[in-house]
Amino acid sequence: MYFAALLARTEDGWEASDTELDDVETLSDLADLAREAAADGADDTVLVFIEQEDAWFGVVRVDGEEDPRVFVSNAAVAARSSYGAMLTDELLGHDQDDEEDELDTLDLDGTEDGYEDEASGAADEADGDDPSDGAAPAGPLGESAILADLGVSERRLLALDGDALVTIADALGAAEVLEAVR
Repeated sequence: MYFAALLARTEDGWEASDTELDDVETLSDLADLAREAAADGADDTVLVFIEQEDAWFGVVRVDGEEDPRVFVSNAAVAARSSYGAMLTDELLGHDQDDEEDELDTLDLDGTEDGYEDEASGAADEADGDDPSDGAAPAGPLGESAILADLGVSERRLLALDGDALVTIADALGAAEVLEAVR
């Protein structure tokens, strides 16, 4: 079960709204949704909070028309869920069309039916052990200083677990407005 909320900073403090992510497929879609929530114009800061049953949380920060900034608390766990994968894929530089591109670039030379030589098989096995193979790492991923200027230090953000979004909202002075949409 997901929880998603938008926190938009205004002159009077923070305004929160819960949000549905059903139509969100990319980080760009999520950033557009955040910009629409900006109360006083496109230059406002909007935070998107996403949480899945205390297993992981993500924070996306959109400041006006700048590129969104992202932090995910546990990338390996998040990558196993649809919204978490959207965030981790973006952070890891995975392209949505990678799988189709891989099929287009395969060199099918007759060995694809399992008749490959031993040297080729050994090279393929070694490739699977490479830690830089694009898999999401266990632990945090993204910009851990994403909220530092708002009062949540990098160290504090990295130490959060459990009901982290409430803790973050409390540090921002937005706990009441977040709880109202929860």
